[in-house]
Amino acid sequence: MTLTGKDLRGITVATVLPFDEAGAIDWDGYSAVLDHCAKSETTDCVFVNGHAGEATALTDAEKVEVIKRTRDQIHKDQPLLAGIVPTGIPDALRQAEMLREAGADVAVIFPPEALGGGNANTSAAVKMYELLAREIQMPLSHFQFPIGSGFGLATPVLAEIAQIPEVIAIKEGSATLLAYDENRRAVKAAGPDTAILPSNFHWFFAQVALGGDGILSGLASLVPGLLADLWQASEEMDLAKMRAANDRLYPVVRAIYGPAPVIDMHTRMKDGLQMLGVIKNAAPRLPLLPQSEAVREGVRKALIAAEVL
Repeated sequence: MTLTGKDLRGITVATVLPFDEAGAIDWDGYSAVLDHCAKSETTDCVFVNGHAGEATALTDAEKVEVIKRTRDQIHKDQPLLAGIVPTGIPDALRQAEMLREAGADVAVIFPPEALGGGNANTSAAVKMYELLAREIQMPLSHFQFPIGSGFGLATPVLAEIAQIPEVIAIKEGSATLLAYDENRRAVKAAGPDTAILPSNFHWFFAQVALGGDGILSGLASLVPGLLADLWQASEEMDLAKMRAANDRLYPVVRAIYGPAPVIDMHTRMKDGLQMLGVIKNAAPRLPLLPQSEAVREGVRKALIAAEVL
């Protein structure tokens, strides 16, 4: 599948991955998750082996199997993005070959550790992407971390990366509204065909109101229809419909992303999927932990308020 940034417009679900009580991947449960969240009427693209899919807790063989099973189940015209969480460039190249052979269409590159410590403001990331583009020879997307993490690339750096032909998208999770808007404008000026995929989970409404090419979120694993409603209303430039969609979405956003630690967001999504009867077990793999009954009750009440449970 030959892709451009325009092919990634719309809702991209970052899939969560269920496990059984013994900690093995629940493949039947994962198939049910895809049936729930990857329907063509709500979801345009599918992203696997990222944070939502607990990629750092998976073996290489498990990551490959996730890609293969996803590619076999989703619609042939739905682009399949797969995460690369590398220690450095050699590891990124190794993982890229693996995911390409497994059937992924786009490699989503997470920043390696060496891009922290102030290096996110230098040309280091640009040179890394130039090398990856030459060696991997498949569509690439950059995974923009929150600015406060120290791994969020500076706006001029993102603009340079957007000019690399193989880079067709930026997963934009800078986590501040100002940074998001500055990055969106700079990337579109430098590479108009590079898709900006908003992924700032505390303020879905604001980012699509400002502009973007869709929504990329793990929350689409749980409530794909609510995100699709917000996106469609934004495409129609209908503020009233956007506000109505956001009002339904709001309690779910707060229940999933509000409690500390925020890293447990995807476990809470699996809690919700368990309540909906999609999966049997919501527990993550270590070092993530199951959620308290109080947090789970908050998720249950939010799903009821959003009229999905």
